[in-house]
Amino acid sequence: MKAAVVGLGKMGSNMAQHLLECGHELVVFDLFEEAALALAGKGAVAARSLNELAGLLPTPRLIWLMVPAGAPVDSTIDQLSSLLEPGDILVDGGNSHYTDSRRRAVRLKEQGVSFLDAGTSGGLDGARNGACIMVGGDRMAYDAIEPLLNDLCVKNGYGYMGQSGSGHFAKMVHNGIEYGMMQAMGEGFNLLDASGYDFDLEEVSRVWANGSVIRSWLMDLMVQALQKDPKLGYLKGAIADSGEGRWMVEAALDHEVSIPVISASLFNRYRSRSDENLSDRVVAALRHEFGGHPFLEQP
Repeated sequence: MKAAVVGLGKMGSNMAQHLLECGHELVVFDLFEEAALALAGKGAVAARSLNELAGLLPTPRLIWLMVPAGAPVDSTIDQLSSLLEPGDILVDGGNSHYTDSRRRAVRLKEQGVSFLDAGTSGGLDGARNGACIMVGGDRMAYDAIEPLLNDLCVKNGYGYMGQSGSGHFAKMVHNGIEYGMMQAMGEGFNLLDASGYDFDLEEVSRVWANGSVIRSWLMDLMVQALQKDPKLGYLKGAIADSGEGRWMVEAALDHEVSIPVISASLFNRYRSRSDENLSDRVVAALRHEFGGHPFLEQP
């Protein structure tokens, strides 16, 4: 397929490289021209503006956005809207709020453009080698981009979630579950460290990563992080959040659904910014390992 990727940060650039290797033709654009030129060296066509990008695509156009949630998405859509035509498909693959995705879908439908909200998971490794993607929006538009999804994702790693907003709602819930899982791991390793036994935490994580009930990619990443430093002393335990946990707690309140574990893990992130321990460093390290999220280094 011939498509465009707008937004070439850590996730967008890795996804674009993956698609190029799968034989797709890409037009790419980023506010930082160097990012687009780097991909041009790998087979993409670098556009100098969104206007040029739209002109380089055959109709109906397929444009995949990988820009930060919130105002940057709206700004990009504002710039593209006058360039798009009926039948074009616009995909938001970032971590947008599901209510924003519903609003954007209604707006674009008025001009005959299909908007898909695509919650993307798998971190940097997934973007580069095979992601997991949850898509909401017009079913015909989803069917049209399925060949691209099939190449972009691992086997059985993508699906149609339903009407507009459902893809980003599913990704929000996914990330809330992720909060809880990482918090439980952090607390467990903190107790091991405080137990009085001389545990080798890297050895424990290695054993748990092989054959145990709690084996997982996160546990594999825990092994990787502890190999760098068994006490994770290279980072502070101040844990950032990108918004999905807060959105999930708000959605749970709206729908009167109890989510005590996920709520507690969110509130612990706030606490971590003033009072840290090994539990917090575990979560901060895991976020860095799978998503390249920045962390505060110890002085």
